[in-house]
Amino acid sequence: MQQRKLGEFTVSAIGLGCMNLSHAYGPAVSAEQGERVLLGALDAGVTLFDTAALYGFGANETLVGKVMKPHRQKFTLASKCGMQGVDLGDGKPVRVIDGRPDTIRKTCEDSLRRLQTDVIDLYYLHRWDKRVPIEDSVGALSDLVRKGHIRCIGLSEVSAATLRRAHAVHPIAALQTEYSLWTRNPEIAVLDACKQLGVAFVAFSPVARGFLCGDLKDVSTLDAKDIRRTMPRFEPANYAANLMLLPAYNAVAKEVGCTPSQLAIAWLLHQGEHIIPIPGTTSVAHLAQDLEAEQVQLSPATMARLDTLINQNKVTGSRYNAQGNSEVDTENF
Repeated sequence: MQQRKLGEFTVSAIGLGCMNLSHAYGPAVSAEQGERVLLGALDAGVTLFDTAALYGFGANETLVGKVMKPHRQKFTLASKCGMQGVDLGDGKPVRVIDGRPDTIRKTCEDSLRRLQTDVIDLYYLHRWDKRVPIEDSVGALSDLVRKGHIRCIGLSEVSAATLRRAHAVHPIAALQTEYSLWTRNPEIAVLDACKQLGVAFVAFSPVARGFLCGDLKDVSTLDAKDIRRTMPRFEPANYAANLMLLPAYNAVAKEVGCTPSQLAIAWLLHQGEHIIPIPGTTSVAHLAQDLEAEQVQLSPATMARLDTLINQNKVTGSRYNAQGNSEVDTENF
């Protein structure tokens, strides 16, 4: 597989987002299926695995730790703090954003234990807690680097200005946020800031939370707890409008000779050498298909055509609801 730089590491050009195995788009898969996907990715040449304390309220880190411990030297391990589940006493954890230094240190200790490792290669601040100066949260992460608990620092869902403030405290290795044909916010400022500072840009939801796969036609079929049910783009009326974008997009995939999901990932790979998509899946077959996107070559004319077909002016609905928008620090059109 092609390789790209991420901080001090060289990683596969396409990583694996592990969230889907435990969280967000429906019930968690079985431990056996999770193992098949994780080891299938490793066997296929994936060397960047992305998890978080939040995913499954620790269950995803536990799965990754158990399955991947024997192979720890073969891949770059990324996890996240600053947004995690907190048990308020009823046995049902709730999602909390907390970027205080003491919380970051405690979350890291818990993650190291669940991941069964002595060090996390890339540790993100999952959300900037706006009650805490970014300098304080990154300072706590810098302390973890000095202590050898983490190797490098990442940020998630922040603006170019916040990235620069953080980078002044400690070098930032990677910035992660949603990026795809239908989510272009990073093009406002963050992509250029990353390039200028030598920061890798890790693109999550590269197939637009499944939209660009072309298989989801009826949002009423989504699981009751699927997070897309809270997202305006997936509200029935909005989604019906967005589905109108797919026929022309699918036609391009057919002309190129790839699947719609491969086209989406290939578009990202062509956006810049510092961009690393991390698609997620619960299927070994879909994983193999996604990874073949690195072989898809897109001409400048095809890239321009895709830019015109699906962009911020063509998509109906915000990517997050009001609460979600309030929790991120990304630029908006």
